Amino acid sequence: MSGQNRIRQVLLFALFFSYGIVRGQVSYSIPEEMSKGSFVGNIAQDLGLDLKRLNTGKARIYTGDDSEYITLNKDRGVLSIKEKIDRETLCGQTTPCALHFQIMLEDPMEFYTVTIEITDVNDNPPIFRKNEMKFEINELAQTGARFALDTAKDQDVGVNGLQSYTLNPTDNFILKLHSDPDGNKNVEMILQKALDREKNDHITLMLTALDGGDPQMSGTMQIQVTVTDANDNAPICSQPVYKASVAESAPKGTVLTTVTATDADQGSYGMISYSISTEAVESLFAIDSDKGVVQLIGDLDYEKQKHYQFNVQARDHGGHTDICKVMISVNDVNDNRPSISIMSKSNAISEDSRKDTAVAILNVQDQDSGENGKIQCSISDNIPFSLKSTANNFFSLVGDGDLDRERQPNYNITVTCTDEGVPSLSSNLTLYLQISDVNDNPPVFEKSIYEASIAENNSPGLSIFTIHAKDADWKQNARISYILQESTINGESISAYVSVNADSGVIHAVRSFDYEQIKEFQFQVKAQDGGSPPQSTNVSVKISIQDQNDNAPQVLYPVHTGSSLVAEIVPRSADVGYLVTKVVAVDVDSGQNAWLSYKLQKTTERALFEVGAQNGEIKTIRQITDKDAVKQKLTVVVEDNGHPPRSATINVNVALADSFPEVLSEFSDFTHDKEHNDNLTFYLVLALAVVSFLFIVSIIAIFAVKCYRWRRERMYYKSNGHLPVIPYYPPLYADAGGTGTLQHVYNYEVYRTTDSRKSDLKHMRPCSQSMNSLNTTGTLTLPHVQREKLINEDLDDQVSLPEIVSL
Repeated sequence: MSGQNRIRQVLLFALFFSYGIVRGQVSYSIPEEMSKGSFVGNIAQDLGLDLKRLNTGKARIYTGDDSEYITLNKDRGVLSIKEKIDRETLCGQTTPCALHFQIMLEDPMEFYTVTIEITDVNDNPPIFRKNEMKFEINELAQTGARFALDTAKDQDVGVNGLQSYTLNPTDNFILKLHSDPDGNKNVEMILQKALDREKNDHITLMLTALDGGDPQMSGTMQIQVTVTDANDNAPICSQPVYKASVAESAPKGTVLTTVTATDADQGSYGMISYSISTEAVESLFAIDSDKGVVQLIGDLDYEKQKHYQFNVQARDHGGHTDICKVMISVNDVNDNRPSISIMSKSNAISEDSRKDTAVAILNVQDQDSGENGKIQCSISDNIPFSLKSTANNFFSLVGDGDLDRERQPNYNITVTCTDEGVPSLSSNLTLYLQISDVNDNPPVFEKSIYEASIAENNSPGLSIFTIHAKDADWKQNARISYILQESTINGESISAYVSVNADSGVIHAVRSFDYEQIKEFQFQVKAQDGGSPPQSTNVSVKISIQDQNDNAPQVLYPVHTGSSLVAEIVPRSADVGYLVTKVVAVDVDSGQNAWLSYKLQKTTERALFEVGAQNGEIKTIRQITDKDAVKQKLTVVVEDNGHPPRSATINVNVALADSFPEVLSEFSDFTHDKEHNDNLTFYLVLALAVVSFLFIVSIIAIFAVKCYRWRRERMYYKSNGHLPVIPYYPPLYADAGGTGTLQHVYNYEVYRTTDSRKSDLKHMRPCSQSMNSLNTTGTLTLPHVQREKLINEDLDDQVSLPEIVSL
């Protein structure tokens, strides 16, 4: 800067501490009172920093207090004046006067120490405390008598400070300057020519104080001297210097020392009064004017000033004085706690950060001195961080262990700094540090396998149940999506059976299920988080189909055809409990929906038959009498155990007869009810045809009946009138035992006519249950050749005529 005397000294050196945070130091020297915006120095050039580094590192000035005299232009890398600096306000009489601050950088954390010396400018004149001093001097005062004068104060320092005094006129008095060990200049007025009251009883002098600045500045004070008579002895202090020490915490009123002086005069001229002649200490110390006792009247602060020195004037009533010096030393007391300042701090640290990562830099100061100012800092135990000293009064908080956000998402780190005073004082500072998340945890399902059930015949889109997974991570890393893993069931994709909501994990049925087609199926669902890269976990899901009672029982036996009726023949001599037949039925449902029960709904003859509720066996419950009709019609209801139950009805025809003709004659009119409503013309034509056909067949029928009766007589003779019962199992069905529908103790053979579905004509086994297939028209449907063959085989082999004849 042209026109200004600016001395710039750049001391750039590399200071590598244990963690490499303090990089260097630079010093500048500028005069006070520079205008705002004035150039101080090119910090980027002097420290060897790139301008880009200043911006990316968020360079800033850290002063440790609220004062900001210097500003940093990061774009140009220069320091300039932010606020006009007054050296006297900033440092007072202290020299040299300097500003100390740090340049802070982040990512990585660095700081540089900057010292700016503020040089003095002669902008303050010397000033006297009083505009006027008055002296009463006896005319007998001896030449060489000394009179202490008030000194002037100049806020400037060095050459700009107070340099000399002048006294005008100098007819009777001259000045004498002398400096004490602290560098303060004291001035005395010395009588060089005896006074003569009769010539001049009042003298006015002008004392001028001059500094050494350019231009030179001055201050003045008038001295009024009144010449009195006859006091020729001045007070004499008992010692030139009085010393005392006091703790900075001493209460007001503490006695520090006692100043004493003597005067050889007697009377009023020998009476001495004491006063403090140094203005700067009048608020802290006081002296008893009569006794000379010096007391503390203010508050001391060792951190502000450690030593005090002032003059005590002993004056007699004649105006003679003597000056002695009082020196007070202030002893330090541990009355200041350590001050902890945050220079730089990170609010969050990633959980995968490596050790020794710096998260904060702290500056700790203690205004006390000696042992009272020595500081030790520590942090909380059992946390993965440590506090390390990087420079004088600077500490770095770094990572010192493994971080896990899921175990500890944040830390409140308490820094405690304690001095070594007695008793010691300490300060605490709590730093809140958040641990940022890393996607290091996969989703976890609540169960290792999920099982659920759904009733068959459900509506498509029905919600079956919900799967749920948790992720210990945070935010996007913990956001879970559910994905149906591709697989096949019975050759079809699993997506044709179920779907899963990606956000909620709700599993829906895509189709309506049928228990009779599929009873259960299993698939997998993947839970995937939103991290990068994502993590996932699979879980197995098993869904069971619950059976519903949606199928009615199916009667397998007895079987009805569209054109004939099956009749069971029961001899009239049958005993009670005679097995007539067995109703066989099945239900394709399962469980209790397939448990079947049988009951008689309607019978021709009451109290003659009963049906087994569990096995469907129709038996006689009393002895058959002659009053009982030959033809009996039983209606059996088969009902399952579902809710609501389903049922099927079967009509069973029973013939009570000992001979086939009797059965034939009785069942000739055993027709379906619907035949009564047939067209009359159709019956007339049919009757004519039947009559013609019966004439031809009657001879064959008579012969067949005779053979049949002969065979029956033989059977009754051998079995004593009781025909054995052979149970029947329908083709393709077998009793599993325990269902109650088919029992192992029975076996049935069914014989059908040649027009029955997929059936062959079978021969009667010996002692088989008789059963007749009757046609109400009375016409035999078997071919003539087949009937003759059967009759011949019966006669030759003694095998019974088939019991089923289609008429």
